[in-house]
Amino acid sequence: MNFHQIHIENWNRKEHFHHYMSGAKCAFNMTANLDITELLRALKDRKIKFYPAFIYMVTRIVNKHREFRTTFNEKGILGYWDEVVPNYTIFHKDDGTFSALWTDYSSDFSTFYRDYESDLNVFGHKKGLWVKENVPPYTFSISSIPWVNFSSFELNLFKGEDYLLPIITCGKYASNGNQILLPISIRVHHAACDGYHVGLFLHDLQQLIDDYPDWLA
Repeated sequence: MNFHQIHIENWNRKEHFHHYMSGAKCAFNMTANLDITELLRALKDRKIKFYPAFIYMVTRIVNKHREFRTTFNEKGILGYWDEVVPNYTIFHKDDGTFSALWTDYSSDFSTFYRDYESDLNVFGHKKGLWVKENVPPYTFSISSIPWVNFSSFELNLFKGEDYLLPIITCGKYASNGNQILLPISIRVHHAACDGYHVGLFLHDLQQLIDDYPDWLA
């Protein structure tokens, strides 16, 4: 995967970056409810799991915007990846713990879903935090709290001042009249993203949800 260096002196976010990395170190969370009514019905009709569909959609939108792929590489150089892959949590019902698992991304949903199922079959029963070795440096984090329909969620990284990639968390979806709404929280670093970019993420994700006939197998 290619990593492209950002030359800060020529970057249009130069002042913002320096301010939020040194002057006023700042990350923020935003939570919103997205309408998954029709998508959920289509998934159930096709006997497709919701969680991998959610991971696919989030990854597709993250890869659409460079701001969400901006980070420091292992040498501490600021830049962005051509593409990132999801590193997501899986839950172990027998002991109440979770593990992190990553799956290569494909823009073709059928391919991604097959790869997700394969990884889950091979690694899903293993315990520990990292159950699939050789985690690529170009991963970002997705998690799920399917037991709670939250209205707000905040993630604090106590030593994460330099962590620029987004972290996305979904909660338990619930009915609201004729709609089924899914709470989604996104955590971003203000040095790389503004509220505008989070707004784009949520707008594009809702659009992709609504356009499910175009990508759902």
